[in-house]
Amino acid sequence: MRLNELSPAPGSTKSRKRLGRGKGSGNGKTSGRGHKGAGARSGAPGHGKFEGGQMPLQRRLPRLKGMARGPHTVARPKVYAPVNVSELAELSGDEIGIEELKAAGILRKKESLVKVLGDGEIGRAITVRAHAFSSSAREKIEAAGGSTEVLES
Repeated sequence: MRLNELSPAPGSTKSRKRLGRGKGSGNGKTSGRGHKGAGARSGAPGHGKFEGGQMPLQRRLPRLKGMARGPHTVARPKVYAPVNVSELAELSGDEIGIEELKAAGILRKKESLVKVLGDGEIGRAITVRAHAFSSSAREKIEAAGGSTEVLES
């Protein structure tokens, strides 16, 4: 095989549309553009944002940041790292806080807010310090004789 023998796969290429070559070609006279209107003119169909005379999207939307229209600060929700009661039961010690969870590898170093969830069981009394507790987690810890302390977030 040589470079001059290379050719595209059969059926993969299509010959270009030859416009304005008489009635018999199917694309004579108006060359497939129809009669009159913007589509028949040179330079049509304009730009991709044109909506046929309707108010364009960029003019229908309010002006954004840096413009004088309302507050621009976005309230971001607090993101809690979930810790289950079953994970607390595996830890040794009577008092469990954020530092103990990070030392045990349950929390990553960057995670700051912790919520204790009620999945699993706990069989001993422990004191748990976290930023939030689900109602089922609080019930399970207190039923085992332990206590919960809510830290300020």
